[in-house]
Amino acid sequence: MHLSFHKSDCTVKVKAHVEHTFAGLSLDEKRKFKDATILITGCGGFLGYYFMNFFQEKAEALGLKKVIALDNFMLGYPEWIRKMEKNPLFDIEKFDIICDKIENIAGADRADFIIHMASIASPMFYRQYPIETLDANIWGLRSLLDFYKEKPIRGFLFYSSSELYGNPDPEHVPTSEDYYGYVCATGPRACYDESKRFGETMCMLFAQKFNMPIGVARPFNNYGPGMRINDKRVPADFALAIMENRNIEILSNGAPTRTFCYIADSINGYLKILVHGSYDYFNIGIEAPEISISRLAEIYVEAGKKIFGYTGKVVYATSHDKEYLTNNPERRCPNIDKARRVLNYSPSILVEEGVGRFLQFLKENEEGEYKW
Repeated sequence: MHLSFHKSDCTVKVKAHVEHTFAGLSLDEKRKFKDATILITGCGGFLGYYFMNFFQEKAEALGLKKVIALDNFMLGYPEWIRKMEKNPLFDIEKFDIICDKIENIAGADRADFIIHMASIASPMFYRQYPIETLDANIWGLRSLLDFYKEKPIRGFLFYSSSELYGNPDPEHVPTSEDYYGYVCATGPRACYDESKRFGETMCMLFAQKFNMPIGVARPFNNYGPGMRINDKRVPADFALAIMENRNIEILSNGAPTRTFCYIADSINGYLKILVHGSYDYFNIGIEAPEISISRLAEIYVEAGKKIFGYTGKVVYATSHDKEYLTNNPERRCPNIDKARRVLNYSPSILVEEGVGRFLQFLKENEEGEYKW
């Protein structure tokens, strides 16, 4: 798909991505949003950026009534949120899911769909805020489940993570939903991994006892528009190096492998889970190509030359953080057969195209409102 953006409007700049996501929804899935109020926690983050733009762009087509958007904005208040404050579709509130009361949010009791993604996902940052990360995934989730357990909601989406699989043995890569995981409960990533695992247990129990339509997403390496450029995850790190025309620095031997799912494909899968209507859990990602971090860096260099006139190269170094690579999975690749079969989920944007789209988006937004 050719991307054509106007420099004055960030929402227009993401429009082509939104159209890709929208086209992946069936007519029946789109109809389920009619007259709906959607409540989102974590609206100011990476996924929040895309969801908010998607709902703004497609509010009329979906027949949305209202989007209640909550975040504690602990990592910053983005400029694009300030723009959306002017849109009557959105009620945007500063809200701490850990300690604030959801019943104090006007209209929360009338929400039809709940998207709970208030959690820090970048290892660099969740290791700085480990207890806050744990609390959002456990006590924040519990407060929402308690509030909505007997309300007539249409869907509840909890963001788990592919990190709950830990470091799978080779026989379980690609990794399917029935793999139990190989996770360290006391390592530097445990605050995130284990809180996501416990969150899934709560979702299962509340779905069983209260017949709640809870869907659980296990994302695999999302990237694209909406990532904070200082996010410290590899796709953002590499993009920042391209924009600053400095060498891409890999703080490992570059051998670990991943698949990378472009955000326009990922959100399509999350929306499908949201409107699924009954309890289940799904891997959301793309199964190929599974590439090394070194190869990903090369893809960024190739796209960077075309889009930014990039002149840097890939170099290797060692992190000053002695635990930087502790419990870092050697491979991460999903089996998405279940999502294909049950949800008709079919991601299509390969990593070479996705990196190009991401860098083009950043190029067009260098002087725009995509700031944190």
